[in-house]
Amino acid sequence: SLTNCITVILLTFQTNILTELRNWKLSLIQHHKLQMKQEKEKHAAHVKQLCNEMENLKELLHTYEISIARKDEVVITNLTQAREKEKERIELMRKFTLWRIQHVKASQEEYANRIADKQFRTTLMKKVWAAWRSLSEEKWKDKVARACQLRAEDVCVQLTNEYEAKIAELTANLEQTKAEILRLHSERDQYEDTMKKAFMRGVCALNLEAMTMFQGK
Repeated sequence: SLTNCITVILLTFQTNILTELRNWKLSLIQHHKLQMKQEKEKHAAHVKQLCNEMENLKELLHTYEISIARKDEVVITNLTQAREKEKERIELMRKFTLWRIQHVKASQEEYANRIADKQFRTTLMKKVWAAWRSLSEEKWKDKVARACQLRAEDVCVQLTNEYEAKIAELTANLEQTKAEILRLHSERDQYEDTMKKAFMRGVCALNLEAMTMFQGK
């Protein structure tokens, strides 16, 4: 019945909406996980780079220490200054790394808060939608039923008119075809009669020619 069809349509519409929201949620979570993974990979790469730089600096410091042991006092003073600068640079890099880690954590917390806020708004929208639908479902069903009935009536009238016009067109074509067939039959009869007369004239001419030849001999 129409009510069952409308109910099925509503259930299908509800299922599609829930599926779309679920897919959107999963897509959002996957996107968040991907961003987190990318940020972690970037951070790990940066930390690895800093570690490599620190190892290089340690080797450089070790080289400086060996050089300091072999150089004179002037060279020792210069290398000591360079070592202090490298220590300062290492300290700055360490502070920058700590700041970077804190910044990433803050970004992650902010992103998680945004996701939670979106999830809350989505849940609230679902509740509001369910409440509104429960209030307006009956009125909507009546409107849909009336609209479907009017549409069905219009379609029936339109199909009736189209079929009547098609029948009239086919009837006219049939009459025209019958007239054409009658005309072709008449032409064929006239053509056959003409051919018979022409054949008879030809036979008479041949007979006269033969008689003339025999009389001449």
